[in-house]
Amino acid sequence: MGPVEKAVRDDVEQLGDLVGVEPSLTELAYRLATEIDLLTSEDNKLLANLSRELRLTLAQLLEGRAADDEDDDGLGDLAAPE
Repeated sequence: MGPVEKAVRDDVEQLGDLVGVEPSLTELAYRLATEIDLLTSEDNKLLANLSRELRLTLAQLLEGRAADDEDDDGLGDLAAPE
């Protein structure tokens, strides 16, 4: 396992349980990271393209998490007193 894949796996591990499309996005991120780790120094254009795709994939993964966090005000199911 190369350094990019290890970093991506460590980051994803911090997310906890994966739901919905998150497992698919995670597997795509792992694959992209692996491909980046396997590149040679002559593959600069490919590196830029793979890096962009990895960033977009991780952003999409985190975007779903951010939407969930916005819905959670930290008060749980606390209702107004009746």
